[in-house]
Amino acid sequence: MQIIPSIDLWQGQVVRLRQGRYDQVTVYGEDPVAVARSWRGIASRLHVVDLAGAQSGHAVQTDLIRSVVDAFGAGVQVGGGVRSLETLHGYFALGVERVVLGTAAVDNPELIRGAAAAYPGRVVVALDAKGGFVASRGWVEVSKQRAVDLAQSYRSLQIGAILYTDIERDGTEVGPNITATAALARESGLDVLASGGVGTLDHVRRLARASREVDGRIRGVVLGRALHEQRFTLEEANAVSAEAAG
Repeated sequence: MQIIPSIDLWQGQVVRLRQGRYDQVTVYGEDPVAVARSWRGIASRLHVVDLAGAQSGHAVQTDLIRSVVDAFGAGVQVGGGVRSLETLHGYFALGVERVVLGTAAVDNPELIRGAAAAYPGRVVVALDAKGGFVASRGWVEVSKQRAVDLAQSYRSLQIGAILYTDIERDGTEVGPNITATAALARESGLDVLASGGVGTLDHVRRLARASREVDGRIRGVVLGRALHEQRFTLEEANAVSAEAAG
């Protein structure tokens, strides 16, 4: 199971939101490029979110993201405000490996289909859920569609993975929703990246063990606050994941 560090960008800074709320922002650094460079060679993938883009509905911090990609190297996946093929093309032109689409999964499934066809294996569909129901538009709106049902609707596409976030746990460090994450992987038949609530190495260990029970379909876990607040190191998380995987 991959350990995927995360950098959330807001006003040029490294931040984290609590449960997706823009009025609960914690700043962790003034230099996202330096943070990305510090993880180069330790993580094989980096998750980057343009929070301004997620809020506005279009890419905003593209110059900064280009610098982050240059600093980290291959393996960057970016999301936030990707609601058109033009934005998708633009991110790939920056050297991004995979692009994450969230709101489009609810509002514009044809965009998901077109993107997956144009870039097989390079599109990640973000399903952010509250109470099992998909939220969109920067987690402001909660739909009436179950995350599992929406994931199943994309099963025939060549997507890279489903990025599953339990909003109620995001940024809380109380532990990921392992049951829901494993159920999504099992019922959808798709690869899943877990996100939200990881605060200890034991959380990483439990996710890695759960991945074994669903044929390895929990392919990775995105870590943000726990790394930024130095609850553990990226190297320690890598070691725990490898050990739990057997």
